[in-house]
Amino acid sequence: MKNILLSYTFILLPIFLFSQQKTKQGKIITQFGNTYTVANPDFKTNTEQSLKAVFDIGRTFKDSSKVNPLINTAARYLNMHTDAGVPFKKLQVALVIHGAASDDILNNTQYQAKYNIDNPNTPLLSILAEKGVKIVLCGQTAAHRNISKEDVHPKTQVALSAMTALVQLQNENYRLINF
Repeated sequence: MKNILLSYTFILLPIFLFSQQKTKQGKIITQFGNTYTVANPDFKTNTEQSLKAVFDIGRTFKDSSKVNPLINTAARYLNMHTDAGVPFKKLQVALVIHGAASDDILNNTQYQAKYNIDNPNTPLLSILAEKGVKIVLCGQTAAHRNISKEDVHPKTQVALSAMTALVQLQNENYRLINF
């Protein structure tokens, strides 16, 4: 009996130790970008450095009624780094949108015409823009998909191309994040 209990303990202990945590709400963007607590990471976050990131977002997901998780990653980035002690003023974020992801930044009128619902990304994009996140649309994608500046979120900037925006932002010391 003792050996059976000991065996169950060794089986259940790893399950208990590595069970999934609950996400927590961010301090910068409370409605989006939930994160997990990482207690005492071995690779320490340098809270003295400026962290400039450009997210290369070229795809969307099948469910048009949900927020694009790649756009939500920008909110997670801001939330987790401020939670780790990086001052908000040391964080700069840009989204470079191209390809199929261009649908995710359409204004509600255009999104409704295409999907018969309001764009679920609009509230997130508005909050990100309010927090200083640059939203840049590839002009080549816009031309190919017949998207005008009036068709997208009002805080969107149109670039010559995603390639141009990515290179220029990296020349300004933004670091590329591509999923």
